[in-house]
Amino acid sequence: MAKLTLTTFLSLDGVMQAPGGPDEDTDGGFEYGGWTVPFADEDMIDFMNGVMGRSAAFLLGRRTYDIFAGYWPRVTDPDDPIAGPLNTRPKYVVSTTLSDPGWQNTTVVSTDVAEEVARIKERTGGGELQVHGSGGLARFLMAHGLIDEYNILTYPVVLGRGRRLFPEGGRPTALERIGARETPSGISIHTYRPTGPARFGSFDLDE
Repeated sequence: MAKLTLTTFLSLDGVMQAPGGPDEDTDGGFEYGGWTVPFADEDMIDFMNGVMGRSAAFLLGRRTYDIFAGYWPRVTDPDDPIAGPLNTRPKYVVSTTLSDPGWQNTTVVSTDVAEEVARIKERTGGGELQVHGSGGLARFLMAHGLIDEYNILTYPVVLGRGRRLFPEGGRPTALERIGARETPSGISIHTYRPTGPARFGSFDLDE
């Protein structure tokens, strides 16, 4: 069975919207798109190349799929560490409106999403079924306990507004940190594995 992993970029205040460019996602009047770009460095790129090298298939939300499909097919070098896997490996896009995806090896998932994701994990076999960005899908998967591992790249910037990964009212979850590093530009990269429900206690003094 494939491991379902989520890799995403976050600001210090938890925003994940439009990390890669000013026109990527302006919903809600968001005008800070491209906030990761000033911090891009070789260590971050090396980490992402390693992530992509472990992919067996990709599971994407509709907005992220459209962004990727508009960019990565134009990178035609089969040895490119990001374009190569994205262009050749199976892709699943969760959408109720997309009927004819143009990107090769793409399957649309439109109904019974939780059950279908579980089936995709089962039949993918080894490697990782990877989610990148895809905030709405990520929150759905978290709510259904389907994410096996998180790669969170936190950037040293506060945005003050924009869509966040972890929603108000989300499932309280404990996680184990299984990897950590920091890049020269200040990006903190942490890998977490869910360990079950969050636990709670008290620092009150014993009577």
